[in-house]
Amino acid sequence: MMRSLLLSPPVAFALLLAVVAGLSTLSKRMAFRGRGKNPAGSGAEYACGEDFKGYMAQPDYSQFFPFAFFFTILHVVALVIATVPSVDAGTFAIAAVYCAGAVIGLSVLQRG
Repeated sequence: MMRSLLLSPPVAFALLLAVVAGLSTLSKRMAFRGRGKNPAGSGAEYACGEDFKGYMAQPDYSQFFPFAFFFTILHVVALVIATVPSVDAGTFAIAAVYCAGAVIGLSVLQRG
């Protein structure tokens, strides 16, 4: 009874939340504070001893999305192949057509 109660999602979430809050409080007390409210250099960037030329990075995700779609399509195809029963020829044919469509979609995705 007690074991199943600890594994229920609300109780497990509350326990983990309490553990994380305790660790946060403990680490906050152990952290170095320095002298005064804002010691010199506490907010400065660290660049391995060199002068840091601050600039705002502008991330570009245009190259990321084709890889994300490729990854997703391949995993869905793997799921389809893994779950197709090999007994029925009709079901296997439908899965083969689905996989062929995925291959065509992937080839179009790689050209674009």
